[in-house]
Amino acid sequence: MEGFEQFVRLRYTELLHTAYLLTGSVAAAEDLVQTCLLKIMPRFERVADPLPYLRRAMVNQRTSWWRALRRELLSAEPPDRAGPDVIGGFAERTALVAELARLPERMRAVLVLRYWEDLSCQAKLQKL
Repeated sequence: MEGFEQFVRLRYTELLHTAYLLTGSVAAAEDLVQTCLLKIMPRFERVADPLPYLRRAMVNQRTSWWRALRRELLSAEPPDRAGPDVIGGFAERTALVAELARLPERMRAVLVLRYWEDLSCQAKLQKL
């Protein structure tokens, strides 16, 4: 369990940033990271490279949540206002997240993993 704890200490912020770009919300990003970490924890020692595994798990989990939200009924009441962005209040980040939110889920995941995580197409091909 020590290896898992060390991994979380080292990579939590990085995972949170990726999750934020996938979800567009700090609270949803935290939920996404926590959910995926809980899923990997029992088999962490058997996963050869946990960072790509968790990235994929976050994309899959986000897609599952999105599908579940599509089935929920819409409300006539507006949602509560969101709090301040604790990750940063830069105009560029706000614009980036707004543009990412307009994209389909899979396209957003590709852009986040390719440009935010700086994963190359070659790295993907080498793992196949």
